[in-house]
Amino acid sequence: MIEYLELLAREASAVEFEGPIIQARAAGADPAAIEELERAKVQALKVRDLLKRRARREAELSALYDTAGDLAALRDLDAVLEAIVHRARQLLATDIAYMTLHDPERGDTYMRVTDGSISAKFRALRLAMGAGLGGLVAQTAVPYATADYFADARFRHKDDIDEAVHEEGLVAILGVPLRLGQRVIGVLMAANRSARPFHQEEVSLLASLAAHAAVAIDNARLLQETRNALEELSHAHRTVREHGEAVERAAMAHDRMTSLVLRGGGIEDVAAVVTDVLGGSLAVLDDLGRAISGDVGELDAGVFEAAQASRALGRTVRRGDLLIASVDVGGEPLCTLILRSDDADERILERAALVCALLLLFRRSVAEAEGRVRGELLDDLISRPGSPGLADRARRLGVDLGAPHVVVVLKHGGQRERAAFWASSQATMRHGLAAGRGDEVVLLLPGRNAGAAAQRAAAELSASLHTPATAGACDVRGQEVAAAYQEARRCAEALIALGRAGDGASAAELGFVGLLVGDGRDVRGFVRRVLGAVVDYDARRGTALVATLAAYFGSGGSPSRTAEAMHIHVNTVTQRLDRIGKLLGDGWLEPERALEIQLALRLHRLGHTSTPETVGPDPI
Repeated sequence: MIEYLELLAREASAVEFEGPIIQARAAGADPAAIEELERAKVQALKVRDLLKRRARREAELSALYDTAGDLAALRDLDAVLEAIVHRARQLLATDIAYMTLHDPERGDTYMRVTDGSISAKFRALRLAMGAGLGGLVAQTAVPYATADYFADARFRHKDDIDEAVHEEGLVAILGVPLRLGQRVIGVLMAANRSARPFHQEEVSLLASLAAHAAVAIDNARLLQETRNALEELSHAHRTVREHGEAVERAAMAHDRMTSLVLRGGGIEDVAAVVTDVLGGSLAVLDDLGRAISGDVGELDAGVFEAAQASRALGRTVRRGDLLIASVDVGGEPLCTLILRSDDADERILERAALVCALLLLFRRSVAEAEGRVRGELLDDLISRPGSPGLADRARRLGVDLGAPHVVVVLKHGGQRERAAFWASSQATMRHGLAAGRGDEVVLLLPGRNAGAAAQRAAAELSASLHTPATAGACDVRGQEVAAAYQEARRCAEALIALGRAGDGASAAELGFVGLLVGDGRDVRGFVRRVLGAVVDYDARRGTALVATLAAYFGSGGSPSRTAEAMHIHVNTVTQRLDRIGKLLGDGWLEPERALEIQLALRLHRLGHTSTPETVGPDPI
C-alpha cells in the first residue's frame, strides 16, 4: 500500500498505478495478495481523481478571482479580454479559445480576441446571426456544445464559416453567450482540433468567464462615455487657459530678454531666460557649430541639416525631442539654438534666436574694431620696430612687451576672413596681438616654447578652416618682434618645402634645417641634440665612439674599411656600432637622420664642441 501512497505523493500518471501489481505477479505473489493490491489500486485512483478535481476547481476559482481583480483595476479593455480568453483556453485544456462581439451596424458578430489561432482567415471571420455554432448562440442566448462540429446537423452550415473552421482544424466547439441583462453582446468559445465531449462543469466555468467578460466590456463602455463627457466639458476651459498661459509666458519672456539686452547681458543670460521659461536644456552654437553656451550632448549630422532647414524656412524645426532655431545673415549662419524639450513654445525660441543673433553681431562688430587696433599695432611692431609709443599702445591693449612672447606665423590656403577672425579670437582670449598679412596670419602670444605654440596653432586653425594650415614660430628675444617674425615665417616656409604642410614647428624642431632658417643658429644645441649621447659616453668611459662613427661615415659605411682606418679588428667596429645604435636610437642610419649626424660630427670635429659639456664659438 505504501507504493500507492508514494505514487499519489508525486502525482504519477494513471498507468503507473499498475506497476505494483505487475511487480507482485512477477514475484509470484498469491492471488489473495494480488486481489488486495487491485482493491488498493482502485481506491488510490479514486483518491487521485478527487485530488485532480479539487486542484482543477482551485485553478478555476483562482482564475475567476484573477479575472475579478482585472475588472477592479480595469485600465485596458483589450488586456482584460485577452486574459479571460487565455484563461478559458488553459482551464478547459482546449487547443483554442476565442471571443466574438455583436456589431449593431452590420447585424452580425466579429472576432474580437483569439488565443491559439493559426489561421488568418479564421481570425477575420464574421458570423451572421443564427449561422454556425457561434451565430446560433448569439441568436438564442443559450450555450451550445458539439463533439464534432461538421457532423452536427443542429447548426446552419455556411461555406465561408465551414472553410474557416476547417482551415483552423477545429472539431469540438463549446460556446456560451456574453449577456448584459437580456441583451447578448457576443459569444465566448473554446474549441479543440480533435473530437471531445464538454462536461457540464466546463460549460459552467466558461459561462462564468463570459459573465466577467460582459461586465468588463460594459464597464469599459461606461468609463469611456464618462471620459468623453469630461473631455468635452473641459476642452473649452483647457483651450482658453493654455492660450492665456502661452500669451503671458511669451510676453514675460519678451520683456525679460529685452531688458537683458538693454542692460548689456550676454548669450548666457538669454539662454538662462529661455530655459527658465520653457524648461529643458539649451545650447547656443556659433557659425562654426561650436557651443557658446550650454550642452545638449553629441549632435549628429541630422541636427545641422535641421538647422539649415530652419534658416531656409525662417521658423523652428523639430527633430525628435530637439527644437532647433537658426538665424543667418547674408546667407551665412550666425547662430543656432538647440532646445531639448518634449513640448515648448516655438515662438519664444525663435525670438530668443533673434536676440542671440543681435548680440553676436554686436560682439562681432566690437571684436572686429578691437582686432583692427591690435592688428595695426602688430603690423607696426613688424614693419616699424623703432617707432615711438609702441609699448604704450600695447599696454593700453593689455599687452606687456617686456614679458616673454612667441611670434607664430600661419600659412593657409585661403578663407582669409575666417582665418583672420580665428586669429583675432585667439589674440583676445590669450591677451596677445593678431594681424592678417596676405595668405598668412601672425600672432604675438605671451609665453615661451615656440614649438608647442606652433603645433597647437596649426592644429586649431586647420580644424577651423577644414584645410591644412602650416605654422612657424619663434621666441621673441627682448622686444625684437620683427626679427622673430622673419624667423617664424622662414620656419613655416621650410615646413611647406619639406612636405610638412599642416604641421607646426620652430627652428629647434627642424633639425639641421633650423640652422639655416634660424637667426640664432644654435649650433651648440644642435650638436648636443644629435650627438650628445655618444659624446657623453666617450667622456664617461674613455671610449672612441665619436671617432669610430666619423670613420664609419668617412669609409662609406663599411665596417671593414673602418677597421683598417682605425687599425682595430672589424669585430670591435661592429661592437662599437651596436653601442652607438643603442645610444642614438632606432633609425639613426636613415638618410635624413644620417645626414644630421654627419653634420653634427663635422661641427664637433671643427671645435664647436670641445667637451661633453662645453661648446666653442659658432663660426657662422
